[in-house]
Amino acid sequence: MAASRVEPGFDENRTLTDRDAAHGLAPDLSRVLVAGNSQITRIVVSKIVVRSGLKPVSECPVSAVRVLPLMFPGLVILDGGPDNRDCDGVVAGIEALRRISDRKLPAVILLSGRGGAAGSAASGIVDAVVTKPFTTEQLQPVVDRLLKAARR
Repeated sequence: MAASRVEPGFDENRTLTDRDAAHGLAPDLSRVLVAGNSQITRIVVSKIVVRSGLKPVSECPVSAVRVLPLMFPGLVILDGGPDNRDCDGVVAGIEALRRISDRKLPAVILLSGRGGAAGSAASGIVDAVVTKPFTTEQLQPVVDRLLKAARR
């Protein structure tokens, strides 16, 4: 029998509730979840995030769904892929965290090949869109701005 990679006591079917907020579940503003199918994009984004003094966690969309409620990051960066839909499965978890957060967190950046969030399930939760291809000079100020606003 193969060993489980999931942490003991972790229920991947768990949904977040208002009761979680009462138990002190709060966003960690030093953490950033970077989600996307392209490992290269996740590495590039993670290096940019580190320059802002943050701790990135890089995951494919399927893993991001499981990790999101465990880490409750202050920021999520979604690589939408060619059609802006690669991370649609992560949206429900972000919405659940925002319901229990009194500050509309985690903030969400969509990396878009189309220049917007149109066509994505994330379109209703996106705080900023950065068009691909992007540079450090384009993404880092957006990261800094959203986290500065979150700290207020």
